[in-house]
Amino acid sequence: MKPRFLLTCLFFIFCFSCNGIDPKGEKEVRAFIERWNSNHTQLKAAYLKQDYMDVVGYYGNERTKTQVQEDKQLLFQHFPDYTQHLLDDELTITKEANTYLVVFNKQVQYNGVKETYASYLSLVLKNGQYKILREGVAKDAKNQDSPIFPDNRETTLATPRNRQLFGDFNGDGLSDYAFVKGPELLGNTRENKRVTIDSLCKGSCTSVITFSAPDLKAITVTNAYQSQLENLKDLNSDGADEIGFWNIKPTTKSLYIFDATTGELLTPPVVINTAVHKNLDLIDVFKKTGPGKITVTSSKKRDGKWVLVSDVVEVE
Repeated sequence: MKPRFLLTCLFFIFCFSCNGIDPKGEKEVRAFIERWNSNHTQLKAAYLKQDYMDVVGYYGNERTKTQVQEDKQLLFQHFPDYTQHLLDDELTITKEANTYLVVFNKQVQYNGVKETYASYLSLVLKNGQYKILREGVAKDAKNQDSPIFPDNRETTLATPRNRQLFGDFNGDGLSDYAFVKGPELLGNTRENKRVTIDSLCKGSCTSVITFSAPDLKAITVTNAYQSQLENLKDLNSDGADEIGFWNIKPTTKSLYIFDATTGELLTPPVVINTAVHKNLDLIDVFKKTGPGKITVTSSKKRDGKWVLVSDVVEVE
């Protein structure tokens, strides 16, 4: 019995000394990876920041953990249906000094696309907690031009974040987004007797609503240098979300309601005199009141006074 027992002990020592990780350590690493993987959703993205070191290698670039979390949140904003899971739950864990290299196949799904990537995480045990030092995919991995990777989002989706608006603007059932390409301003944007709108911009004061969906044409709005987009949902029952464009001036703001699929206005611009009617939000100006009908509220001058007037408009 003793020789057999000795051989069994030697077998386990040999197996777990090859990569320097004991069964308990491997179990803890697996639990960490599974939790990290399950947190890749829009609702749980806030928990990911705690899993990273202050500065990490992130898909070939050096990033802070705050930048990593921002990138993850941007991923979920671009693709709300994004999911990932470890294929067959297979992990290869190798320990070198104080770090753990974990290699696995990650299957991702977004916008109807399904792809699998040979991926890795490098971990370190710090103050009793596992932290990520590096995250990436194999150098020879296919489909690395996918928009789910940070570099591709930075180059193909590089627009100011506060200008991005997400929705289904072409009615294909998938998430896409819109953003505004505004004009280049020359200086002060305050309009007065000496400054006209055309003198505020380099060239014409024209803003362009651009869509990520290639089948949607850009919408040009003239005399607009400051703006904000709104997703107005499907107003005319064509299956696509309508888009609202606030044209903001020092004393007025006007809501343009566009059919994104055609680029046409569904109603004349809804103008608010912000010098008189202040702090009005979208809900105060625009409401869907029935099938194919909306109620818009605008500033109008009646008997020498500015008042708010509501009108019902058919949009079908």
